[in-house]
Amino acid sequence: MVKRRMAALLAVLVTGSLVTGTPELRAEAAEPGGGAAPPAGPAAALGVDLDTVTIPELQDRMADGSLTSLALTRAYLHRIKTVDPKINSVLRTDPTALRQAAASDVRHRRGATLGPLDGIPVLVKDNVNTRGLLSTAGSLALAGSPPARDATLVTRLREAGAVILGKTNLSEWANFRSTKPTSGWSAVGGQTRNPYVLDRNPCGSSSGSAAALAASLSQVAIGTETDGSIVCPAGMNGVAGLKPSLGVVSGDGVVPISAEQDTAGPMARNVTDVALTLAALSGDGTRHATAPAGVDEAARAGGLRGKRIGLWRLPELGPGVDAVMTRTAAKLRAAGAQVVEVTPPYQKRLAELEFPALLSEFHRDIDAYLATRKGPRDLAGLIEFTRSHPAEQTCFPGQELFEQALAAPPTTDPKYRAMRAELKDLSRRSIDETLAAHRLDAIAAPTNPPAWTTDCARGDNDVIPSSTPAAVAGYPSLSVPAGSVGELPVGVLLTAGNHQDAELLSLGAAVEHRLDAWKAPRYLPTVGGGWGPVTSR
Repeated sequence: MVKRRMAALLAVLVTGSLVTGTPELRAEAAEPGGGAAPPAGPAAALGVDLDTVTIPELQDRMADGSLTSLALTRAYLHRIKTVDPKINSVLRTDPTALRQAAASDVRHRRGATLGPLDGIPVLVKDNVNTRGLLSTAGSLALAGSPPARDATLVTRLREAGAVILGKTNLSEWANFRSTKPTSGWSAVGGQTRNPYVLDRNPCGSSSGSAAALAASLSQVAIGTETDGSIVCPAGMNGVAGLKPSLGVVSGDGVVPISAEQDTAGPMARNVTDVALTLAALSGDGTRHATAPAGVDEAARAGGLRGKRIGLWRLPELGPGVDAVMTRTAAKLRAAGAQVVEVTPPYQKRLAELEFPALLSEFHRDIDAYLATRKGPRDLAGLIEFTRSHPAEQTCFPGQELFEQALAAPPTTDPKYRAMRAELKDLSRRSIDETLAAHRLDAIAAPTNPPAWTTDCARGDNDVIPSSTPAAVAGYPSLSVPAGSVGELPVGVLLTAGNHQDAELLSLGAAVEHRLDAWKAPRYLPTVGGGWGPVTSR
């Protein structure tokens, strides 16, 4: 069912082309974009704006021979070398990346490409196994040797012809170590910075993936989420990110928190690229998938007409964010959507139950994962490793969540089972009942507050509520740029029903086009004002 819907989406996302056809459109695509100018180097010779170019546009260029994957990969590697020192988002590049790109170019010349991702550079979060390349979850405990085999999702990317460009930094152990972590920090990679304002946080835990995309260091990136860690970094770094329905993307070979909630997902600078990457990750991204060339004219002209969207305001995220949501609602209404204000039920109870359940699940799932890697063999061994390595404590010393998980009831305990059953029931009802009561196509909420200042001593100490219902229910959620509070991006989080991923992406593409909120980062050292600490996993 999901594959059929994805195939339909890829057909809907279109037939028209933004870069094929007329010389005028080709010239338009070659114009340099706004914001901070990219450094001189290979990117300048590509004839495309890396900030705004889409995968279909790149594929059009590769098809007519005016661009090669090798040139594109070199351009991104050059940007990593010259731009990433500002933000510290990429831990390591893959030494085989240029060979992968050259092999893609051979396929393009032969007319035997593997699909829309063939030759497209992808960065992968460092809690996803990649053979021959260190995969650490940000911890020195896993830094001794790379995994023996790829995660299933990496295999899918390779089968689709993607170029594995490298690995991105993350919040160590996906922010499931300390009660007061600092998002974007790991012992392996140090602190990732927000490209918009460098003393601000990128949000966790897919912080490096989102920051790298904002800085145009790769065409797409892979993140992972248990609750908020794809969508919050996407919102805070001004990019698009999808948390798919649970089970759409395989979790095999991904460092876990909870099999009941964990999922990897695609992140990109536009929804079209997110959709194409999901098709590859879900096993529908081979040569048989339709390659769209952008959001089609129907979506641009009337994709929101008649849609019903519930607005969950969350005023606790501040007046600046609420003003962004007010402007968002007005733009959606102007495009023909009906927007009604909603408050999904059961949120207090979900907040009470989620964390205790995750503790039990983490103990079970991390023990199973560690048994597959060299290093600590179980959670108890991991706790001892962290305690005995001072480098693991240079930002924050605590590992309270590890210790609480070690003492948590096992997942065979009847109380745990009742807790997870109630969580599943209430989280699904919170979405299903809201959608049904108001006849909605999706629920919209702010993805994030303005980025807070990064501070190891203070850490992060709260949870952004908009991601929780979909995360606990296993339903899809998609963040797209909605606007800014000053220099700091704010996303709008769209949530839909179970396995409505394709429908959500189609809606998200129309919302993205209507809001037109993306802007390039300026790498400012600081700005005035601030926001209290918030975290996500």
